[in-house]
Amino acid sequence: MSLAFDYRGPTPRSDTEIFRADVLSGLSARRKTLPAKYFYDSAGSLLFDRITELDEYYPTRTETALLTDIAGEIAHLAGPDAVVVEFGAGSLAKIRILLDALRTPRAYMPIDVSGAHLMAAAAELRGHYPELHVTPIIADFTEPLTIPFAGNANVFGFFPGSTIGNFDPPEARRFLRRASATLPKGALFLVGADTKKDRAILERAYNDSEGVTAAFNLNLLARINRELGGDFDLSRFRHRAFYNHDLGRIEMHLESTGAQTVHVAGRSVRFAEGETIHTENSYKYSAPQFATLAASSGWTARRLWTADRNLFALHLLENA
Repeated sequence: MSLAFDYRGPTPRSDTEIFRADVLSGLSARRKTLPAKYFYDSAGSLLFDRITELDEYYPTRTETALLTDIAGEIAHLAGPDAVVVEFGAGSLAKIRILLDALRTPRAYMPIDVSGAHLMAAAAELRGHYPELHVTPIIADFTEPLTIPFAGNANVFGFFPGSTIGNFDPPEARRFLRRASATLPKGALFLVGADTKKDRAILERAYNDSEGVTAAFNLNLLARINRELGGDFDLSRFRHRAFYNHDLGRIEMHLESTGAQTVHVAGRSVRFAEGETIHTENSYKYSAPQFATLAASSGWTARRLWTADRNLFALHLLENA
């Protein structure tokens, strides 16, 4: 039997209330910002699926190919009867590569705040792995979380997709520390991270010729209009993405093409011409940088695998 845990408390605010508070807080800041996690409504998720198939966007296909190549090594290191804990209900293609390689995996626990998406993914996996205990956990994986593992559980953490790069370094450190507290001592943790590389490759990946990434970015404003009664004119904002070399990150922004006032949830928000809303960061890590980040967060770097031309990396960590 599977069980869905909800760690959000007995009287949580609704998703709309949380969305409204985050949007108003971000748009009232001196440097306007919006949380990247709100990209992924139904329309945004479909757009992101298209992004992953674009020629310019290398991370998804590169990580998937790398994971396929090293799945046997990972299975050997993970050992039999593993309990797999995935932080975020990500690509079913990636988790199936891992589950297919592992020896008699005992259970799969995906953690995600989106209950509907999580339960749909869990149901699909149960159809493919009827002997596997699939136990979805409805929770924000960036917050402290306690999972009651059995004393002899062989636990393997999984965090693919370079999502770690969406956190600022202090946030990434906090996440890794919380993951260390969530998983038992000795647990292994496989983390995908994008690598530092030629600026042209990075910037092409976030400025595709078909304009899909631009549509994905602008959909965040469309979502605010749909769900919070906003009146953003999407034709008066444009997508900007560039590599900030000093900070080692891709930045995505929405730039106002002229002075304007927008209304959201009863509030007025003024924009100067050229003013931007900072919507996402994607940090890129060298191998030594990531090892240092892991070590400062309670983890020991065990193995490193990199894709051809150092396009992407998978880091295997051990909970120290």
